[in-house]
Amino acid sequence: MPANSRDAGARGNPLRGRVTSRGDSPASTGNIANIVTVVRILLAPLFIWLLLDDAGRYGPLRYVAAGLFILAIVTDSVDGQLARKRNLVTDFGKILDPIADKVLIGSALIVLSLLGELWWWVTILILAREVGITVLRMSVLRNRVISASGIGKLKTIIQAIAISFYLVPLWLLLGDWMHWFNAALMAIAVAITLWSGVDYLIKAYRHNQSKDSVEP
Repeated sequence: MPANSRDAGARGNPLRGRVTSRGDSPASTGNIANIVTVVRILLAPLFIWLLLDDAGRYGPLRYVAAGLFILAIVTDSVDGQLARKRNLVTDFGKILDPIADKVLIGSALIVLSLLGELWWWVTILILAREVGITVLRMSVLRNRVISASGIGKLKTIIQAIAISFYLVPLWLLLGDWMHWFNAALMAIAVAITLWSGVDYLIKAYRHNQSKDSVEP
C-alpha cells in the first residue's frame, strides 16, 4: 500500500497510527502518551474514595491517597515528554492533558473542603478560574488554541505542591506550624491561579483584536 494511502487511513481512523514508536507518520489517538493521561484521570475516583473513607483520621488510607495524587501529578510530565520526544502529539492529547490536571486538582480541593481542611472560598476561586478559562477556550477561541504560558504551567505546579502538603499530614510529625506553612503555600497557589487567568484573558483579548484588524 502506498505511503500516502496509509497516512490517509490513519487520518480517517484516529486509532490507527503509531502507538509507541518514534516517526513522522500520524500518531494514534490511543498512543502511549494519551494512555498515561487516561490513567491519571482514572486514578482520581480511587484517590477520592480513599480520602473520603479515611474521613480525616489520618490513617494508612490518607497516606495511600496522598501517594496516588503525587504519583498522578508526576506522570503529568511523563506523558508530555513521551509525546514530544516520540512525536506522538495529537489534538486529542492537547485537550485531554489539561482536563486530567483539572480533574485531579479539582477533586482534591473539593474533598479537602468537604473534610473541613481547606476553606471553601479557596476551592471555589480556583475552580471558577479553571472552569471559566476552559469554557472560554471551547467557545470564544474555538478557531485558535492559545498555548499554555509559563505562568500557566507554574500555576499547575504550585497548585499540585500546595495540595500535596495538605494531603500529607506532616503537622502530626513536625508540629502545628505546618498548618501556617500549608496556608501560605495555598495562598501563593491562589494568587498565581488568578494571575494566570488574567494573563490568559489578556492574550484572548489581543487575539480577538488582531483578528478584527485583519478582517475586511
